[in-house]
This record gives sequence, C-alpha cells and structure tokens, in this order.
Amino acid sequence: MKFILVLFAVVAFVYAEQYTDRYDNINVNEILQNKRLVMSYVKCLLDQGRCTPEGNALKEHVKDGMQTGCKKCTDNQRRGARKVVRHLRENYDNYFKDIVKKYDPKNEYEEIYESFLASDD
Repeated sequence: MKFILVLFAVVAFVYAEQYTDRYDNINVNEILQNKRLVMSYVKCLLDQGRCTPEGNALKEHVKDGMQTGCKKCTDNQRRGARKVVRHLRENYDNYFKDIVKKYDPKNEYEEIYESFLASDD
C-alpha cells in the first residue's frame, strides 16, 4: 500500500543532504498509543486542523520523503517512519488513504516508498 506519514518521526527541517536530528528523540510509541495525538497529526497533514511546529515540519517534508524513499532521514527517522506507516495502515486506513491521495495523487512515488518500507536498512 502507500507510504504517507514517513515523517511522523521525522518532523524535521532540511539541512544539507539530511534532515536534522532535532526530533529524533520523539517517542513515536507514545504518539501512536494516543488517538488524539495521531488524529491531530493526520488532520494537520490533511489541512483539516491546526498544526504544531512539528506538524508543519512534517507537512513540509512528507512529499520529499515519499519521492526519495526517506534518503534524507536519519536511522531513527527511518525506523520510526516504518513503524508509523504500519500503524496507520492497520488502525486508520481511511485517513491513510486520504493522506496518500493528497501527497501522491497519481501514485508516482509508490514504488519508491514501498521499497523503502519493505527494507530494514
């Protein structure tokens, strides 16, 4: 399926060839266990709600992450991105599909991000 919230854990600003590690210590498990927090990020991504600074950074980099297979991500961000996508597919599939439609409406990047999601680098 689709890769979308790669940057839940990546919520970062681009610096040179890699996203900053400023948000690498975000507790992804804590966010995923809290429906209110998950929905806050989802609504931010869909332009249906307010965004925190981290949410704005996420919105800024979702498409780039999809296009590049998270090439600019740190190792922690890659692990977190995979975990987030699995969780969204299993628990928020309708929202997941809406986010994919918004950031990859023509499925141009599907092969790239699916390959990233399938790997364990």
